[in-house]
Amino acid sequence: MSNRLRAAGTQYLSLLPPLAITAAVAATPTTAVSIAGSTHLVVEAQFTYGSGGATVDVYVQTSLDGGLSWIDVMNFHFTTATGAAVSAVLSSTALAAAVVPTDGSLASNTILSGLLGDRIRLKYVTTGTYAGGTSLRVDAVAKAA
Repeated sequence: MSNRLRAAGTQYLSLLPPLAITAAVAATPTTAVSIAGSTHLVVEAQFTYGSGGATVDVYVQTSLDGGLSWIDVMNFHFTTATGAAVSAVLSSTALAAAVVPTDGSLASNTILSGLLGDRIRLKYVTTGTYAGGTSLRVDAVAKAA
């Protein structure tokens, strides 16, 4: 996982370098990366479809307890077509009271804005057997206000 600081208060993050997907992948977390002090998180997921397969889900997660537990703040859902999607969450958004945290089960293509801890990671899962150059890549920008 690459973490490059380019402008004051801005981190450019390669959360998942291009990953070839050739078989079903059980829920797999990536290494956490610090975004301490960030108030905005923008993430882009790029899925390149080759053939086969069924579904790909990418959960962007944050932690409020130093990485002991993880909470989904974004989901990217892909099936059998090449595509890209962008989502953003802000810590300044009002969060509904008593939101029940999820870990790897946030609804497809949704966000939970208003919740951003000091670190993030991905959890990804695929179903079916993909082939033909199928790949996934995830990049992000974290910014302080």
